[in-house]
Amino acid sequence: MLFRTANLSHLGDFDEVIDVRTPAEFAEDHIPGAVNCPVLSNEERITVGTLYKQVSPFEARKVGAALISKNIAHHLETRFHDYPKSWRPLVYCWRGGQRSGAMSIILAQVGWAAHKLEGGYKAYRRDVLEKLETLPQSLAFRVICGPTGSGKSHLLNALEKSGHQVLDLEMLAKHRGSVLGRLPEQAQPSQKWFDSALLQTLQRLDPSRPVFVEAESSKIGLITLPPALISAMHASPCLLVETPLATRIAGLLEDYRHYTENPEIFIEHLKPLHRFHGSKQLEHWSSLIHAGDFTTMVGELLTQHYDPSYFRATTRHYPNLDKAQRVPLIDLSGDALKEIVKGLQEH
Repeated sequence: MLFRTANLSHLGDFDEVIDVRTPAEFAEDHIPGAVNCPVLSNEERITVGTLYKQVSPFEARKVGAALISKNIAHHLETRFHDYPKSWRPLVYCWRGGQRSGAMSIILAQVGWAAHKLEGGYKAYRRDVLEKLETLPQSLAFRVICGPTGSGKSHLLNALEKSGHQVLDLEMLAKHRGSVLGRLPEQAQPSQKWFDSALLQTLQRLDPSRPVFVEAESSKIGLITLPPALISAMHASPCLLVETPLATRIAGLLEDYRHYTENPEIFIEHLKPLHRFHGSKQLEHWSSLIHAGDFTTMVGELLTQHYDPSYFRATTRHYPNLDKAQRVPLIDLSGDALKEIVKGLQEH
């Protein structure tokens, strides 16, 4: 065997990490920084898999070998064409088997120092999950609490701009964390890709410095947060943001303008609240939306739904909330947030 093997601890030793899985597998998750050079397309993998199950492993391997050879030839003629002899690639597939083996053998035959990742993507995924079970406990979180619209995300952004360490879970999850939290024209990442991005972010943080993070439930939209992270946040010191209701309403109308500009989508996305408030209440809120009275509607949504559920959850999960540093936010302007951040720097 001409190619060598390497494990995850050697990732930084290579010029390029090559993921030879299908584009669909790569899109769901991949080793950060890897490039996708599939040896089977999405459709070709289905074809080979069907042959394997319905005809025989031999027939599947014969067809698969032809397809893989054709695709590797294409990569040699295009992407790899001008690479120097000194190029050192690390190749992986799902479990470090036939697909990465085929690519590694041919690259090594050419003369490159090709290595195959032991265990493939499955080894990487297992490593991510293991690290997410322990890494959060080593960090000093300061959890920003406060009801919906109180400016927690704005404060988090201001802290980051001032040089503080922050963990922006809603940015990573591409969701604002409530029933109306989906972002316009942005899909959430897969759970696996979120986990990879989260681990990368956690690994960049300095354990000797505080990490500011917004209080979240165990799920942000469709994304589930690691239990170890949730436990670490629940046990951490808290900041409690206190913002007048009128300021919260104005801020939410600005942040969620895509709903006021699309009333029917607004009404559609309120439907999950039916089980909490019933048809009559949802009809009332729909009438306010149709009338363009968004101020009244958002105010009622906050006081009747979001605030009671939020305070029940934070009181139950954050035992340090009663000792929290109070953070009054009279308005959410950039200047006001800068002043608040200056005050936090003194604590």
